[in-house]
Amino acid sequence: MAVRLMRVALIALAFFFVFSLSQQATAARHQGETIPNLHWAVGALALLFLIGAWANERARVPVDATRKDLLWGLGVGGIAIVVGHI
Repeated sequence: MAVRLMRVALIALAFFFVFSLSQQATAARHQGETIPNLHWAVGALALLFLIGAWANERARVPVDATRKDLLWGLGVGGIAIVVGHI
């Protein structure tokens, strides 16, 4: 359980970090402007990732834990992006 939690946390942090870096690069290239309200689109995707992760956890067929962890990590990372932008 601790390994899965660590894997989810690392994926979430990596997603948050890479998204922030991408936004900074876009702002540097376009005189400080980025795509408006992009964080809400990321939030919508995060919600879909979280629903997928929850569904995979509840599935009666065996699903690889790495896939579930990836979905949880992307979902949590996306929520962190939205919360960090507000």
